[in-house]
Amino acid sequence: MPRIAYLGPPGTFTDQATRALTADFDAELVPLETVSQALDAVREETVMAAGVPVENSVEGSVSATLDALTSGEPLIAVGETVLPIRFDVLVRRGTGLDEISTVSSHPHAIAQVRDWLADNIPGAKVLVDSSTAAAVAAVDAGEVDAAVAAPVAVEHHGDLEVLAESIADVTDAVTRFLFVRRPGTLPDPTGADRTSISVVAHDEVGALTELLTELSLRGINLSRIESRPTKDRLGKYRFFLDIDGHVSDARVGDALTGLRRRCGEVRFLGSYPKADRSPVVIRPMASEQAFQASQEWLEQIRAGRIA
Repeated sequence: MPRIAYLGPPGTFTDQATRALTADFDAELVPLETVSQALDAVREETVMAAGVPVENSVEGSVSATLDALTSGEPLIAVGETVLPIRFDVLVRRGTGLDEISTVSSHPHAIAQVRDWLADNIPGAKVLVDSSTAAAVAAVDAGEVDAAVAAPVAVEHHGDLEVLAESIADVTDAVTRFLFVRRPGTLPDPTGADRTSISVVAHDEVGALTELLTELSLRGINLSRIESRPTKDRLGKYRFFLDIDGHVSDARVGDALTGLRRRCGEVRFLGSYPKADRSPVVIRPMASEQAFQASQEWLEQIRAGRIA
């Protein structure tokens, strides 16, 4: 049975997402304390793959995941899932709202329920913990009065109860998770794919514009762009891009070779089916047929068959 790492402990949204990512096969899920540890376990081959969060619709990118994907040996994403993010407030049995003086959770969770906390338990001191599950464990241990956590967390703590459920300041908030493994055979293209890359552009005028032009000229939709410092020196950044399409598509492959010529570093981070399976919209000039026809035209010219 394959071992799959994830950002633990059990009872977190990443636990739930990793179960969804491995729904098609039996797996032993291995909770680890950090994203870096989960991805390093993949590199060290102590696990087959890892489930990690990459992007939240409210809080933005998960910087720990972006940094860990580019700080060691190459890894690739081969799948993704998106979870709606709504929280429960867990307390020891019999605790009422007026008895809560401390409430704990992960910083991302606190940021997504700040208004609810202010409206419902305005006098409570808000504490930060390493994960939503760790906050629940603190409630179970009597260290804090309440925890904001994933709904699945209560399954791991039978002495606790849900005081408030399905809370969120932004009702349609979601988080995207990646299924990451070592390089190898890629998922087959489906027509509803996403390709992720990171690039370090040369430090010169117009470098970022030229980077984006490589995509635009080939009719490729850019669905996400984020920047993170390379940590080499102040002002030097690595850009993370998600584009619509699969690396086996002619337009995507052509764009990646163009980026490789222009940039100091390009790292391929995977091509995989989009979670919502929405088909990629392709302009006629960027279709596989258009690329094939233009390549055949060029070959005929080089062979001297067209004046």
